[in-house]
Amino acid sequence: MRCAYLSHADCALHSMGERHPESPARIGAVEAGLRHAGLTARLQRHDAPSVSREQLLRVHEGRYLDGLELAQPREGTHRLDPDTALGPRSLDAARRAAGAVVRAVDLVLGGEATTAFCAVRPPGHHARRSAAMGFCIYGNVAVGVAHALAAHGLKRVAVVDFDVHHGNGTEEMFRNDARVLLADSFQHPYYPHAGSQPRPGFVPMPLAAGSDGKAFRDAWLRDGLPALRAFQPELVFFSAGFDAHRDDPLAQLQLDADDYRWLTREVDTVATVAARGRMVSALEGGYGLDAIGRAAGAHVGILADG
Repeated sequence: MRCAYLSHADCALHSMGERHPESPARIGAVEAGLRHAGLTARLQRHDAPSVSREQLLRVHEGRYLDGLELAQPREGTHRLDPDTALGPRSLDAARRAAGAVVRAVDLVLGGEATTAFCAVRPPGHHARRSAAMGFCIYGNVAVGVAHALAAHGLKRVAVVDFDVHHGNGTEEMFRNDARVLLADSFQHPYYPHAGSQPRPGFVPMPLAAGSDGKAFRDAWLRDGLPALRAFQPELVFFSAGFDAHRDDPLAQLQLDADDYRWLTREVDTVATVAARGRMVSALEGGYGLDAIGRAAGAHVGILADG
């Protein structure tokens, strides 16, 4: 089987309140979308391990990790920022989310799978070195990137972020690391109100509210995909947020499942040439439950079948 699928029951234990859009139901919606797409039997299933402190310290400050441990409540919630809170089992979920990406890297670089999809929560691409932000506690993909560099000795790693929000945490963590390329399409101006200016190693593709699939594809054809081809990554990560879907309640882009399928196929073409097809994807945003299922099915279908 080409694609590993990593998740864990602990990811459903994280709760920021009954009405919070980043809800445990999101994982079930992804699973339903994969079943509907006929993918379930074509995936290697793995339970996500817990990330180690050493793995987290590659991208996060120790005082931040210590503060999270002290802040986790016995009951109720403890707010870390206006959008992000800890519940009694939130760190269990967050450790599995980051640990899934680390394990996915080991599976793919160890030759046990060619690709991997991590159906995990909480998401990660807004988490900063020393702060939670935007529903994110640990930088899941960033932890995986750092693991690929440190433990596997890779020299060139790319991150493809198609979440509707700019992955500011990932950008911050690798801002001065020439081994990492971040190509990132997002609605702008919009939360986190940053990221519109390119720099070495960062290719932003800001899209105006209301932009449709054509605008999205044009941006990737013009900027993101040429940068990936020129960089020749040895491994590609996806920050796979599906909240740019037209049916998502929290944003105003107008993508559909075919747009996610198209971009994943285009990136797969680059990865086949440069990285022996090796790709690791982790769930980020996506808050319309029907939409996230359809979009995840389209994305994982390419990871599973090429």
